[in-house]
Amino acid sequence: MSILRGYMDTDIRALLAMAQTYFEAAYEMDADKFASIFHHSSSVTKVGEDGDVNVTPVEMWLVMVRKMEAPKQLGSERHDEVLSIDVVRELALLKVRLRIPPRHVTDMLSCLRVDGAWKIVQKVMTAETL
Repeated sequence: MSILRGYMDTDIRALLAMAQTYFEAAYEMDADKFASIFHHSSSVTKVGEDGDVNVTPVEMWLVMVRKMEAPKQLGSERHDEVLSIDVVRELALLKVRLRIPPRHVTDMLSCLRVDGAWKIVQKVMTAETL
């Protein structure tokens, strides 16, 4: 894990805890758990199958999450990791990788410290088939 200078240990611990909540939410496909760590005005961005950039407001994305089968329910082995954390004052970027069968997903989670708490404000993702 690469961690840049200019951070406080408390920030890193809080971001790692947020990443753990993110991984648990993904394994359980728990929209409420996701909602607890995303800022209400955030969005999810990816390149769609048509090659265009798709930006989905988090509330719409959470509706889709509620309809997905959870890897936990499918009996899938959990595999997730924090690849890097970069922090600059109230801004952080987490790069994470996890398995949501039939894909491996890599996410760049842009985070801001809002009212003393870290929140995901933008999720940019890519996926590859296992």
